[in-house]
Amino acid sequence: MLFDMRIYTCKPGTVPAQLELYKKHGYAPQTRHLGAPVLYGVTETGPINTYVHVWAYDSAADREKKRAAMQADPEWQAFLQKSKEAGHLLTQENRLLNSVTF
Repeated sequence: MLFDMRIYTCKPGTVPAQLELYKKHGYAPQTRHLGAPVLYGVTETGPINTYVHVWAYDSAADREKKRAAMQADPEWQAFLQKSKEAGHLLTQENRLLNSVTF
């Protein structure tokens, strides 16, 4: 199993607005292609103004196929444009994690 962890940092005070934008415009096309996330959460400790989501894939090839289909979806592209225009996001960090045997 391959996990894709994405960590986003927003401008102070804009996490709720970014999550609402995602809820209205990004959630449907993303989950249509990737399935339900393992986790979608906001940080309680550590760096503030941050949210995290984790997606699970069978393999790197599975991830590549699903993400390519999502990127080709006009509804997903519309969300990305709305997110860019909103200007809430400061940074994004992605980590690919392999599950261990125990």
